[in-house]
Amino acid sequence: MNVEKIMADLEAKHPGESEYLQAVREVLESIEEVYNQHPEFEKAKIVERMVEPERIFTFRVTWIDDKGEVQTNLGYRVQFNSAIGPYKGGLRFHKAVTPSMLKFLGFEQTFKNALTTLPMGGGKGGSDFDPVGKSDAEIMRFCQAFMLELRHNIGPDQDIPAGDVGVGGREIGFLNGMYQKLARQYHTGVLTGKGMTWGGSILRPEATGFGALYFTQHVLHTAGKDIKDKKIALSGFGNVAWGAATKAVELGAKVVAISGPDGVCEIPEGITKEMIDYMLEMRASNRNKVEDMATKFPEKAKFTAGKKAWSIPCDIALPCAFQNELSEDDAKELKANGCWCCCEVSCQPGAIHFFQKNGVLFAPGKAVNAGGVATSGLEMTQNAAHLSWSAKEVDEKLHWIMENIHEQCVKFGKQADGTIDYVKGANIAGFMKVAQAMLEQGVI
Repeated sequence: MNVEKIMADLEAKHPGESEYLQAVREVLESIEEVYNQHPEFEKAKIVERMVEPERIFTFRVTWIDDKGEVQTNLGYRVQFNSAIGPYKGGLRFHKAVTPSMLKFLGFEQTFKNALTTLPMGGGKGGSDFDPVGKSDAEIMRFCQAFMLELRHNIGPDQDIPAGDVGVGGREIGFLNGMYQKLARQYHTGVLTGKGMTWGGSILRPEATGFGALYFTQHVLHTAGKDIKDKKIALSGFGNVAWGAATKAVELGAKVVAISGPDGVCEIPEGITKEMIDYMLEMRASNRNKVEDMATKFPEKAKFTAGKKAWSIPCDIALPCAFQNELSEDDAKELKANGCWCCCEVSCQPGAIHFFQKNGVLFAPGKAVNAGGVATSGLEMTQNAAHLSWSAKEVDEKLHWIMENIHEQCVKFGKQADGTIDYVKGANIAGFMKVAQAMLEQGVI
């Protein structure tokens, strides 16, 4: 495999798609050595096929706002790879959504899903619709218009979307209601992240954050450390950050910062249960302002405009807000502030390289945040069997999956000096599973 040639060909075919090209390069560079040990992969042109999505749907979404004015957005679904199962991946509603971003996320999702041990392919979708400042009625009308088009290309054994940035339980409810009305099929598991009264799984809202902390625990344990009493800085205050904060406190850690687009809230004595509960209200308000936490709890939280969570001294950083959010400059600030571990949901390549070169324990998003899609897979299983597991059953399965992902990362990422390159380990483990499945199913 010649990485530079493959990348040159991709850049010629997809000029300007920086996020997507970045994701492909990162994976190819980390798997190159292993790939070249398998001439059967080269003969079947596995990489050349794997880096291109199987199909992409783009569609117009027209809806009417509360003023009676017609609005038009673009909707997308990227069905990236189905070698190991039906497409699985979230829907993102955000003004910055582009095909490049979704291809980046769909490519990453393919390997993340492969790591979970569950039979799920990779996909991603969404729209440039911005839910911030919209009323519930506007969001409902948009979701219904979006599903009017999307429903032709999804199904419980074909493509199963979930939530993502801008798409929470409310949006999944509106989307699912419209799907059922159009398809006349009920609780079939065509969407995950559903409400508990209509097919949802216990722990699904918390799962990404919970899984991230379970994985972090394994990383620390392998390094001979304990999470108890460690200071954690979180970015974001959506479902992922909420789940991470909940589990971090439960495990005895101290969340000392959360951030948003407007700035950071420092919480010197650590976040409390009441504050964690309020994060859900902040998410539902659509204000997208972390300052609301300091307004609600002025004696416990101090807001600083324009700053990030990484400006607060901490032991562990957990980026939980948006892809590529943590830059190399942020990484340097974290290191200067005493941070010695980062389990990412979303870092830029420069930040990753800085952490790896400067002795900061680092684990990549495709492993750290796989708990969300893993629990979506468990929700699909419950839907298919027409049953519901207890919180204990779901949590035990999530624990086992995150432990298994960590073991795969260690297996493929262990270096000659005994250290573990979690980025390399996660990429190789996910790639090998998908590549083998593609090889065994022929050239399709």
